[in-house]
Amino acid sequence: MREYEMVFIVRSDLDEEAFNEVLEKVKGWISEPGGQVTKVDLWGKRRLAYPIRKQTEGQYVLMNMNMSPAIGSDLERNLRFLDAVIRYLILAK
Repeated sequence: MREYEMVFIVRSDLDEEAFNEVLEKVKGWISEPGGQVTKVDLWGKRRLAYPIRKQTEGQYVLMNMNMSPAIGSDLERNLRFLDAVIRYLILAK
């Protein structure tokens, strides 16, 4: 298990319930195969530097986690196809 840090941007037009569903879905993708989420930090809604998919604002989330590298590749694939997530970045600590 390695330590990772992930920042992802969720569409700003989602209501609180839909936003929480996205968070739980991402946490599930990490914890189901054996990883664990150690910290979730909500940075709130911020203006994007440039429009992405016609969005000018996004809700930023920082997530610290412990997982194997194999989980990371599946997580990236799932995030790529989740429409609510505009951008993501996963870094090993």
